[in-house]
Amino acid sequence: MADPLLAHVVVPIGTEDDATATCDALEPFIDEEITKITVVHVIERTEGYPDKAPFEARKNVAERIFRIVADRFQDRIDIESELRYGTDPVEEIFATAESVDATAIGFTHQPDSRLKRFLSRTDPYQFVTENEQPVIAFSRVESSDSNDTAT
Repeated sequence: MADPLLAHVVVPIGTEDDATATCDALEPFIDEEITKITVVHVIERTEGYPDKAPFEARKNVAERIFRIVADRFQDRIDIESELRYGTDPVEEIFATAESVDATAIGFTHQPDSRLKRFLSRTDPYQFVTENEQPVIAFSRVESSDSNDTAT
């Protein structure tokens, strides 16, 4: 029986490498606890400045991210994909979780990710308390050569 906390997890993913690492971290929880995931990729827009890359290129990255996750977990759990646009990626993640009625938001620590920088600020309490769903950090799976495990 699925753990109600992990039944439907929104998983923000920023890059293709992030998608692979996130799938590795989620693997032990798939089938047993996680029965549905909604993968969210946010294309960040900056007001008053040119976008970082052409829209089509960024959309193609999102499609590749969604394909990595779908290929990894197809036929095992329900997978939805959500492409969002906004000036505040964290706000878009929260909005996604609310719109799909997720039980939690789960992410893996990624070196120098925007989400990591946000969470490591002095006010992480506010991040957690302003959200309806619990936020879960899944341990990043490291290669057997590495002694450094990040959470």
